[in-house]
Parts: sequence; C-alpha cells; structure tokens
Amino acid sequence: MEKGGGLSLTYALSVTILTCAFFLLSFQHAAAIIPEDFKIRQVITDDQNYPTTTASAVNHQHNLLGTATEHKFKSFIQEYSKEYTTREEYIHRLGVFARNLLKAAEHQALDPTAVHGVTQFSDLTEEEFERMYMGVKVVDRATSLLGQGHAPPLEVKGLPESFDWREKGAVTEVKMQGTCGSCWAFSTTGSIEGANFIATGKLLNLSEQQLVDCDHTCDIKDKKACDSGCSGGLMTNAYKYLVEAGGIEEEDSYPYTGKRGDCKFNPDKVVVKVSNFTNIPIDEQQIAAYLVNHGPLAVGLNAVFMQTYIGGVSCPLICGKRWINHGVLLVGYGSKGFSILRLSNQPYWIIKNSWGKRWGEHGYYKLCRGHGMCGMNTMVSAVMTQTS
Repeated sequence: MEKGGGLSLTYALSVTILTCAFFLLSFQHAAAIIPEDFKIRQVITDDQNYPTTTASAVNHQHNLLGTATEHKFKSFIQEYSKEYTTREEYIHRLGVFARNLLKAAEHQALDPTAVHGVTQFSDLTEEEFERMYMGVKVVDRATSLLGQGHAPPLEVKGLPESFDWREKGAVTEVKMQGTCGSCWAFSTTGSIEGANFIATGKLLNLSEQQLVDCDHTCDIKDKKACDSGCSGGLMTNAYKYLVEAGGIEEEDSYPYTGKRGDCKFNPDKVVVKVSNFTNIPIDEQQIAAYLVNHGPLAVGLNAVFMQTYIGGVSCPLICGKRWINHGVLLVGYGSKGFSILRLSNQPYWIIKNSWGKRWGEHGYYKLCRGHGMCGMNTMVSAVMTQTS
C-alpha cells in the first residue's frame, strides 16, 4: 500500500508541477503580446463609439502616443486598411486597441492550445464587436424548442474518427457578413447549402440577403426573439420563414449588401425549398452522428474567445455555456487537437465562420470537442430540403 500510495503521490506532484510550469510559460507568452510601455498603463473607455471625456481617460489614451503600442497600432492600421476620420477617433481607437492587447494576453493564458493576438477586430470594443459581427438572439432553450421538437437519437457506433464535409464538396467558400449582425443568416444558408448538396449533388451559393431583408419571424415561445436583419436573429426562425415563403434564392439573384433593405424576394427565382428542420439532442456524440448523416449543422456559440483568435484548437479553461451570441456552421471534426490543459489529445470541431478568410484559420475555427465548450451543444439544428 505504501509503495502504491507513494507512486500516486509522485504522479500527483508531477502533474501539479507540470501544470504550474505550463501556466508560467503561458503567462510569459501572454506577456510577450503586450509592449513594455503598456504593461504599467490602464486603458479606460466607455461602452459607446466615442472616447470617454474624463481627464483621466484622455490622459491615459494620450500617454500611448509615441509608444511601442502605437507603433503596433500603426502596423495594424496598415495591415487591415483601417481609416479614422478625426484625430480624436484615432486616439480613441488606439486606447481600445491597447485594451484589446491585454484581452488577447488574457485569452492566451486561458486558452493556451490556440493562438490569440491582434486581429481585424482589435480596434473594436467588446460591445461594438458583439453588435456588428455576431447577432444570435438569446433564448432559453428550456422554454423554446427551436425546431419541430427533438430529433430521434442515431446510432453512434462506427462513426469515422475524423470527418469533413469540405472534402466532399458540400461547403461553399467562406463568406463575409461585414458590420452587420447577420451571422444567423449565414449559419442558416450554410446548413441549407449542405443539405441541398446531399440531396441533389449540386452546391449552390444561397442568399443571406433575402433573410436579412424579408425575414421577420419570431420564436414561438419568446416573441422578443425575432429575426431583425443586421440586428440579429435565430437560425430556427429563418427556417420557419423559408418554409412559409416557399424557399430561398441564389446569391447571384439576390446578392448580399451587408445592410437591411426592402424585401425583393421573387418566388419565381427560388432554387431550394425547406421542408422541415429539427433540434439536435444535447449530446456531442449525437451531434457528430447527425453531422455525418445529415450534413453541416447550424450551431450557436459563445464567441467570447473569437475576437482575438488566430488559429489552433481553442480549448479554454473557462467558457460560459449559457450566453450564446454567435451563429456558425459545423462542417466536421478532427481527432488530434492536443490540449495541455486536459493533458491529452482531444478531438475538436471544425467550424465555418462568416468573418472572411483573413480571420482564424482561413475563416475557420477549431473548438475542443466533448466538453460542450462555449455552449456549442446547446443550440444545434439540422434542416431538410425539398427537391422539385
């Protein structure tokens, strides 16, 4: 007993030492993101589009002028072709950028198997980022079934170790929603594009703009959760709209503008009809089974780590599962995303986003699988199309 207990104690101490050493390295790496001149400064901004007017906040922002942080900011401006119309706006965005350097460092420490840093969103406040680049309406799953009840369970034995619908031709190119909270529309069209490909063998690029302009459907149980163009919506609401409207047009006939306009839907130009949709059980094995058997799935996520995400498998130590604010498309999964936090090779989901190819891994996000990470198993739906 003593020998076994000693071995157990030695193993526990080894794991503790490894974990502590790893977190020290993570924080050192995170600190490297932040220029020396910024490490002793605090950036203060309000929740609006303009800099705060307090003398303290203005001084903090002005103190960043001429520093390594501003040099990094200028490189960011050049790389992403940013333009600010006034000197005040420039100084304000510099302050926001500096604060986001801190956020990236924090995310790197909490999510060390991914890479976090400067992205095209590094000059946006958290509120601006959520308003312009997300858009899923928050609903209580307990009171809203999202679709036509729950889908029946599928057999999960024999699922492939890895799977990717991109390799089978069922996924269109990564799209860009722009500064419009229409992620829900892109998640919807992606799932329909995949389902239609499986049914017909044809990959069509479908119109998000039709949903942005024409869909005003509300959730059955939550009448405040309505599809509202660039102000957000729900994928399941969009399915209901398309069932009632008679289908969806192609992108070429109803092109995306990135803003809400008058509805120009023409029933004569419908190329895909939606016959039904369903809610996938809250079980990641079932999600994998439906993904493999029925095509890409519309998914809701907590996107808290996505503003600073650059690449790798995101497997954060903490990521809330209740606050779902972004709609994406689940297209596959892999089996060998190493997670030091969990001391093993962890499988991961392959997720198509709608922020263009310059974001993440050419527009894609890898998220740790098997933990309900960031709520990815709380809002998942499949769609069935109807061929004429």
